[in-house]
Amino acid sequence: MAVSVPGYSPSFKRPPEKLRLRRKRTRSSGAAASQAPEPPEPAARRAALAAGLPLRPFPSAAVRGGGGRPAAPRNPFARLDNRPRAAAEGPDVRQEAPGPPPDHKRENDSLLGELLPEKTTITEMSKTQHLSSFESDTPSSESTELPVDWSIKTRLLFTSSQPFTWADHVKAQEEAQGLIQHCRAVEVTLPQNIQDPKLCTELRCAFQQSLIYWLHPALPWLPLFPRIGADRKMTGKSSPWSNDESLQHILMSDWSVSITSLYNLLKSKLCPYFYVCTYQFTVLFRAAGLSGSDVITALLSPTTRGLREAMKNEGIEFSLPLIEENALKKKVYGTSLGHGEEQAVSDEDEEESFSWLEEMGVQDKIKKPDIHSIKLRKERHEVQMDHRPESVVLVKGINTFTLLNFLINCKSVVATSGVQAGLPPTLLSPVAFRGATMQMLKARSVNVKTQALSGYKDQFSLEITGPIMPHAVHSVTMLLKSSQSGSFSAGLYPHEPTTVFNICSPLSKVLDKEVVHKDLANCGLHSETLKQLSQIPLLGKSSLRNMEMSDYSYKWRS
Repeated sequence: MAVSVPGYSPSFKRPPEKLRLRRKRTRSSGAAASQAPEPPEPAARRAALAAGLPLRPFPSAAVRGGGGRPAAPRNPFARLDNRPRAAAEGPDVRQEAPGPPPDHKRENDSLLGELLPEKTTITEMSKTQHLSSFESDTPSSESTELPVDWSIKTRLLFTSSQPFTWADHVKAQEEAQGLIQHCRAVEVTLPQNIQDPKLCTELRCAFQQSLIYWLHPALPWLPLFPRIGADRKMTGKSSPWSNDESLQHILMSDWSVSITSLYNLLKSKLCPYFYVCTYQFTVLFRAAGLSGSDVITALLSPTTRGLREAMKNEGIEFSLPLIEENALKKKVYGTSLGHGEEQAVSDEDEEESFSWLEEMGVQDKIKKPDIHSIKLRKERHEVQMDHRPESVVLVKGINTFTLLNFLINCKSVVATSGVQAGLPPTLLSPVAFRGATMQMLKARSVNVKTQALSGYKDQFSLEITGPIMPHAVHSVTMLLKSSQSGSFSAGLYPHEPTTVFNICSPLSKVLDKEVVHKDLANCGLHSETLKQLSQIPLLGKSSLRNMEMSDYSYKWRS
């Protein structure tokens, strides 16, 4: 709503004429002021000066008509509260009010005093607003534990006021010890605060242990993660299987053995989870007990109408959790939905409207769309949902085994053209499986100088790159909690197509955490990491982007 100010009309159409009038009035008023004698000091001001009271200075000599430099002409398009007073303009212009009357000002000041705490400065207000904006994006403003995040990270950047030199130049004995600890699933518990991290062998071995992951297939000259949108990185790389069908058959046969081995480990609760990364979509398989589910679950994202139809034809029962959740919200609360979500539920609403007309007995008077029109509209809605987070598919229980067979036999999981033609999907797992190759995330520490109030100070950082799975994020943060005295911050960079894996799937019952931990005790994860992964997801379609630990407590932002 526009503010009504006396003497101001926002509907003028000729700004150049307004500017000329301004300059003319300024010159005329300046000439008149230069001829006028300087006004005498008011009696009240003379009395205050005699009493020694501090006074506000008069306007400059140029404004009062002194011999100083004349004031520059004002811009008529500036803010209203910066416009010159109307006394300086000609008699044909109405007097302008520079601000609200004193009563209004006192009323506003008293209201502001009630809203703000006592002795609050502008700087404190800006700090408070910054903190509130940080905390508003977080499920919890402060906690001793992070929320579970099922997205795959491509990069972690930790910063701290204490050095990370302990992570560099690992000795051969320490690297070997870290590999053995990983293969034997040794659970390492460090003290809360390590005095000299560089001399702590247990810390360095545990850090090597946390960087290990398992991959199939393993082709050192090809970047096998991420697979979605990786054509540019693979361009020019050697791919002898692209035009050799017999070699493609061998690769897929070996891949089928590996993914079957992973599923059997998952079913036996000896593997907590694993990822299947194709050139079009990613699948997350989770063991029973994780994320609050009592059965094996699988999430696929993003999906297309063609993929969903193929799954239906194979007899795979699945759900669209985001679509169903938003449809329920629309019915119960009447909330507004996004474009893709609203399109997906419109057909159901249309069927309900026609059933209501039949109950009223007026269905013959309403022209109902024919079957072909309804089918075309439904197909259009389904296509519009493709490649969006709302297209995420949830498969549960025995249907995950059917999904496994579908992935093994489905030709669409392998590209038929381009640089990824004939290359099987990438399998990522925190534990070993048949045909897997042990890999290590890349880590390096950097020491830089940053500017501070007193000069320059040291800022230490630790960067980790690669396909960083959820267990690795938790393991590394546990180590840094001890090595950095409970004080560090981090930036997390997720693989965007996997952020939707943080949605909360419908739960049939509440699981006993002690039973879950006992059943998954041999899955190869640290007990604290297993405890975190068994939490119910809270992040929805987003993932952790920033986190900060201070005095052993977390703050995070998604």
